Amino acid sequence: MKLISILLPQVSVQVLAGITEIWTQWRKQKLPLYLFLAMCFNLVIAPLVYAATGEQFSRTQAWAVGLLGLVTLSLSIYLFFVMFIPEKF
Repeated sequence: MKLISILLPQVSVQVLAGITEIWTQWRKQKLPLYLFLAMCFNLVIAPLVYAATGEQFSRTQAWAVGLLGLVTLSLSIYLFFVMFIPEKF
């Protein structure tokens, strides 16, 4: 127990340093954040696709179809904005 109480403050300092580093970098690097959010959202979509297909797809295929749907939706939204608001890009 004594070893845990000694290591705990060191671990918490390292965790806080890591969180601080991520917090300062997230505004500079948007792509990793977007990929993370897309993968989290796909955790909701993949089981829905798997259930809707009557288990004809494997879980990997359901994951891929969900990810493909997310990519298609995001490209559609991006192209819509590029067509109607080209000054921003």
